[in-house]
Amino acid sequence: MDTTLAEKTLRARRAEIVGDLARIEDALDDTPPSDWEDRASERQGDEVLEAHGNLEQAELAQIDAALKRLAEGTYGICLKCGDTISDARLAAVPTAALCRTCAAG
Repeated sequence: MDTTLAEKTLRARRAEIVGDLARIEDALDDTPPSDWEDRASERQGDEVLEAHGNLEQAELAQIDAALKRLAEGTYGICLKCGDTISDARLAAVPTAALCRTCAAG
């Protein structure tokens, strides 16, 4: 696996997520409308934004963990069994910490 390409991919996705999270935070900080019905509608939108933000926070943690493994030289090694994670799996899931067998188990 070309770790340079993996790092570039992970860093690009990380930057994208950080930008998304900043936009979500900005939207959630907007002053709520004074109309009760509008406020209820906005609250529903805020809940969707919060859920999306939570998913992106989780992905960000996975990316950071993968970048740490890259820095430590353990990227591409299954954290559970120690076998090599296939290049195909890493290309499809650059944050993969487990080989296909361990991930399925």
